Amino acid sequence: MDFRGAHILSVNQFQRDDVELVFQVADRMEPCAQRLRVTKVLDGAILGNMFFEPSTRTRVSFGCAFNLLGGHVRETTDVESSSITKGESLYDTARVISGYSDVIVMRHPTPGSVSEFAEASRVPVINGGDGTNEHPSQALLDLYTIKKELQANGLDVDGMRIALVGDLKHGRTVHSLSQLLKTYQNIHLTFISPHELRMPAQIISDLRAAGHNVTETDDMECGLRENDTVYLTRLQEERFDSKLEADIYRGRFRLNQAIYTRHCKPNTVIMHPLPRDSRAEANELDADLNQHPNLAIFRQADNGLRIRMALFALILDVTEKIEESTNEITWYTGGSVRQ
Repeated sequence: MDFRGAHILSVNQFQRDDVELVFQVADRMEPCAQRLRVTKVLDGAILGNMFFEPSTRTRVSFGCAFNLLGGHVRETTDVESSSITKGESLYDTARVISGYSDVIVMRHPTPGSVSEFAEASRVPVINGGDGTNEHPSQALLDLYTIKKELQANGLDVDGMRIALVGDLKHGRTVHSLSQLLKTYQNIHLTFISPHELRMPAQIISDLRAAGHNVTETDDMECGLRENDTVYLTRLQEERFDSKLEADIYRGRFRLNQAIYTRHCKPNTVIMHPLPRDSRAEANELDADLNQHPNLAIFRQADNGLRIRMALFALILDVTEKIEESTNEITWYTGGSVRQ
């Protein structure tokens, strides 16, 4: 894959070597991501951050990643504040905004909308999530986190066992992660969900065709056993026709300290793309795990910064200029290492 000037729309664009290259560049971003050093390698460049669906981590981390490379960010955070409400097409919006930007990140509730936007854009576009379809940068940061967490336990992505839990029908993060895992070898995936919220059949078929072992179950306690990683995701309430329909499944699959101790291996990594629904009726990932050493959700969020910095550096072709352009910081960060 030639990253220079490329759109990043789907994990299916990536071969294993491409993934490993992103990870290598992400590792090199560590000093700037930790605010131990500062760079202006993208000084003067403009990111158009276009989020037509609610977002905290994805929107802010993309913006921060661009800022940490020295670039500037312009944001649209609501359909209601854009000319789309006046009937403007995605084509016209793309043609205009790409004239103001050097790269665009877009989130939109309709599957395929970001690809449609990218076809008209004059600059690279990164998919920040298009409905129930995909979320490629999230998949990359998830896999980057899995790799780091497993390495700490003496394990590797190849041959790992992972359970994905929750709303697997609507969850674009689990869709993209599952598809990205096709580039690795001999993985055992256990999909734990209500029958009505199962992983799409095409993804399961693709995984099996790639040589992976796939198990589906609605028995969480059985499905949790013997996994190296457990990846939970929230009920995607916004994808249902009504809250009442979503409530049928709310709180069906929860992980807390007691369940983890009874059914998970001692070193099982706990992941969640966030936000986790902490309301009592949902509470898919209990706060009693907050201090657990295997809870990786905040390390996972931190890794999003490194991965997104890496994508910008690769797309705008500045990876070889990072180190030579960095300087010591001139402010106090509260310590030499951020926890």
